Parts: sequence; C-alpha cells; structure tokens
Amino acid sequence: MSVKIRLQRHGKKGKPFYWVVAADARSKRDGKYLEKIGTYNPNTNPATIEINLDSAVQWLHNGAQPTDTARAILSYKGALLKHHLDGGVRKGALTQEQADAKLAAWLEAKAGKVDAKKDGLSKAQEAAKAKALKAEQAANAKRLAAAAQAEVEATQEEVAEEVAEEVVAETPVAEVEAPAAEEVVAEVAETPAAETTEETPAAEEASEEKEA
Repeated sequence: MSVKIRLQRHGKKGKPFYWVVAADARSKRDGKYLEKIGTYNPNTNPATIEINLDSAVQWLHNGAQPTDTARAILSYKGALLKHHLDGGVRKGALTQEQADAKLAAWLEAKAGKVDAKKDGLSKAQEAAKAKALKAEQAANAKRLAAAAQAEVEATQEEVAEEVAEEVVAETPVAEVEAPAAEEVVAEVAETPAAETTEETPAAEEASEEKEA
C-alpha cells in the first residue's frame, strides 16, 4: 500500500484550515486517513504549524511520500532533517547524541528566525497603526479647524446683519410735508374761473368812438 503525507482541507469558505495526515494514496483528498500527524493554519502571519515530529518521521521511515506542500511543512518543522539524521545514525556516520544535538541546534536557530519575523511583523503593524492614528488625528484637526472657521464666518455674518438692522432702525426718515388733498381742493374752489383783466387803451378808444 502506497502512503502519502498530504493536507486534508477543513475550515470554512475563505478561511481554510488543514490537517496534515498520512493516508492511502488511492483515497480521496478529504476522505479516510491512516493518522493525523499535525495541523496547518495559513490564516495567521506567520502560518501556524503543529506537527507530531516523531509520527511524521516514523511515516517517512516507512516510505510515506509527502506532497510538495506537505514536504515544505515537514521541512519547516525539522521532520526531514530528523529523518536524514536518523539515516546517518543507522549507517553509523554519527551517534544518536550527535544527531539530537544537531537537530536541537537547528530547531533553536529556526525558532529564533520565527521569533525575529514575528517581532518584525509586530513592529510593522505598530508602525502602520501609529501612522494611521496620526493621519486620523490630522484629519480630525483639519475637520475641526474647518468647522471652527465656518462657525466664525457664520457669527460674523449674523453680527453684520444685526448691525445693519440697527443702523436702518436708527436712521430718521426724511418727511416731506405735502399739502393735504382737501386744502388743494379748497384753494381751487376759491380761485375765480376767469379774472377781470384791465382794458387796454385801444379797447377804451374803440368803445368811445362807438358811443359817439
């Protein structure tokens, strides 16, 4: 029976979560498996990987073939290195103590790299958060300044309108005394329609000649 170490998908849509399993190569991807040897969560940064190192190495010793992704995961956690060192122990190239020391040193160095990456990510996130906070504060200050300026302008307009209303109210209106309509009518009534004009000398002479 050919055995593969591969990923079995779990989780929900858009947020997959994988089990690292040893399964018969003929079974479906998410079907039955022989043993669950770890988990892989790519939703975190860095990805969270949990592997039972001894089980994974034992399956490798038994000839299980990992898929490309599973191989990368096993290499990341040191399973492939342990498998290689155990082969050296079996061949007599090194003792078990030497193999364990090399594996421990490698795991320690790997943990240091992972911690350094986490610290870098944390600092980057803090810097991004501080930058976003600064930008938000600047935007708030700008918005408050604009609101204050608008309020000042509105107040100035109100004061100007009140001053204009007071000036208009206090300014005396020029009163023009016009003769009453009744007085005009009375004056017209008292005026004779035709005033007697003085007779001219020529008219008087003509009158005298007629009498003669």
